[in-house]
Parts: sequence; C-alpha cells; structure tokens
Amino acid sequence: MPYLVKHPTSAPNLQKVLEMGSTLRPGDTIGILGGGQLGRMIAQAASKMGLKCHIYCPDENSPAFEVSAHNTVAAYSDEQALTSFARSVSVVTYEFENVPGETARILEQYVSVRPGPRALKISQDRLDEKTFLSEEAATQVAPFIKVDTQAELEAALMELGGQGVLKTRRFGYDGKGQIMIRTPEDVEGAVEKLGNQPSILEGIVPFAKEISVIVARGVDGTVKCYDPADNYHKNHILKTSSVPADIPEDTAQEAIQMATRIATALDYVGVMGVELFVIKNGETTELKVNEIAPRVHNSGHWTEDACPVSQFEQHVRAIAGWPLGSPERAHNVIMENLIGDDVNIWETSLLEPSAHLTLYGKAETREGRKMGHINRLSPKS
Repeated sequence: MPYLVKHPTSAPNLQKVLEMGSTLRPGDTIGILGGGQLGRMIAQAASKMGLKCHIYCPDENSPAFEVSAHNTVAAYSDEQALTSFARSVSVVTYEFENVPGETARILEQYVSVRPGPRALKISQDRLDEKTFLSEEAATQVAPFIKVDTQAELEAALMELGGQGVLKTRRFGYDGKGQIMIRTPEDVEGAVEKLGNQPSILEGIVPFAKEISVIVARGVDGTVKCYDPADNYHKNHILKTSSVPADIPEDTAQEAIQMATRIATALDYVGVMGVELFVIKNGETTELKVNEIAPRVHNSGHWTEDACPVSQFEQHVRAIAGWPLGSPERAHNVIMENLIGDDVNIWETSLLEPSAHLTLYGKAETREGRKMGHINRLSPKS
C-alpha cells in the first residue's frame, strides 16, 4: 500500500499553493545542477508534463544534455554563468548532493532552490548528518564520534569497543572515503590513508540487510512515501533493489515514519532517499538510519515501471509546487543496476517479456560506472 502523511497545515490544495506564488506553469523552465543519469531522468519526466529543463554542468558530454531544452557548460564556481542560469529558470534543483554551498548561495539570490540549501549542507557532512538525524529528526543511528587525528581515532576506538568504520566527513560514496577497522593492523596509519581529512568513526552495526524509503514532500507540506525496498550491494555499489521488502509490516511503517520525520524536520521540498539498516534482535526488529540523499535516488528507479507516478515525476511535481501524485505500487519489481560491462546484456534483456530497460546514454563504459538499469516486474503480492 502507498503511504501518505498529512500534516495539520498541509492539505494538497493547488489553489493554496498558487496563492503562495510558488507554482510553475506548463512551459516554465526547471534548472538542474548536474548532467548525469538522474538529471536526464528528471528532465524526461518534466518534459512529459510540459515543462522545460535547463541543465548546468561542467561536463560537455553530460547525458542529460541530450534530453533538455537548454544547457550551460560552466564550473559550479562561475558566478557570471550561475547568475545567467538562475535568471533563465523558474526554480533550481540538483541531481547530486555535493553541490558547493557557494553555488547554492549565489543561485538563491535570484531563484528558489529546491530542495533547500540546508538539506545540502547537512547531507554533505557526515557529522552534521548524524547529529541532525539523532537530535532534530529523532531517529536512531549507529554510534559515532568525531575524529580528526590518529590519536582521536585510537581514543574513539576504545570507546566503541575496538572496532568501527572510519569515514571522511565529506565526499565519500559507493564505498569510497572509508576504512573498516576490525584489527590493530587496520588502525595503523588509518587517518593518513584517508588523507588526514576530518572524519567520523561509526560503530559497526550488525545489520541483517539494508532497506531504503523514497519520500517526497511538497511545497504545501504534504508527504508521500513509496514502499520500502530491499537493497543488495556488490563491491559497495547498489546492484539490486527489490520491492516489496521482506520485512514485517510494522517495520515498514516505522521506516516510513522515520523518513517522514526527516523530510519534515528539514522543511524539505522534493524527493529524498533514506537508507536504513534492519537489525534483528531475536524476535524483534530494529531500524537505524544509515544516510540520506537529498535527491532522486538509485534505489527508487523501480518506481518508473511499477507505479503510476515515478520518483522523477514526483520530484518535478514537488519542486514545481504541484500536488504530489500517487505512490501506489502496481507490481512487484526487482531493479538491477547495469554497472560497467553489465550493460552488455541490454540486447538479451529486450527478449524478457517482463523486463523494462533504461540506458543512460553514456559514451564510455567503465568499471564501476552505472550505465543503465532493468526493472523486472511480476504480479503484486
């Protein structure tokens, strides 16, 4: 079943949103920072609703350029180009969370940025993120300690029982920027191996699996969530997301409530991915939030073919100030990422009657690079 959370002041009333002066009209232009596959799929969804997109990205070979009305190739630090970009669009969003804070500040002088820069700031720093999740959003996270030096690491390990995961506070993803510490040998020189960057040490969580929730929040405060998905990683990169997740119904509801609290605490507008660890304690199940991604999310690609409104359309609706659509799932689905040479199965996948192929238009296949995905549908259970 879909999940809908209404807050006291948040009836999805289009007239109310229109009166707020924050609604786009068909023919208006959405600015997107980043030109990868997520920007591409946002632009495709926007086009179906009569909205144009202007992609801003330093890479002149960005796959999103192929499906957008306008493109700007410039650095995220180019104030003149950013100013021109901002004046050409009705709202700005982004497809990746490492947008420089100064970029968002420049844009906000001329146009609304959705999701807001606070979501960017919090998600870009693991210490800020864990602190926000545990204190403001009132969710459970793994124990964590700030670490800036080797001496601080060794002290933190004593506090966490001698084991943990050392992570840089910024710019780590898909397993990068982190070291698993289980033995004394792992400790030696660990901070230096991460470039002596500001870091945190997280306690090791004995989780049974990872799940994720795709949550959307509109300008008027309405929150809607898609069904939780089971996630499987290969070489630290998401390989499959399966829906429905194999978890008890009360656990699914708890995950939805956590995602809702996070989006609400951030005053968030748009789609967000929330990753959670599922921990088994005998007959009970516990959830801890792993991390948040303030954007459309890889583990939500299944919504393209299994739901009447995909995460991409939902994101466009939210940032455009339009009513959110139904997240109801019509099928069971397994989403498979095509990573590197996996993309070579594209032709045989076309012979599968229940498979839906999406390729990202990337010119070069590289190890570890996401080239596309396949959604395999089956009857809903």
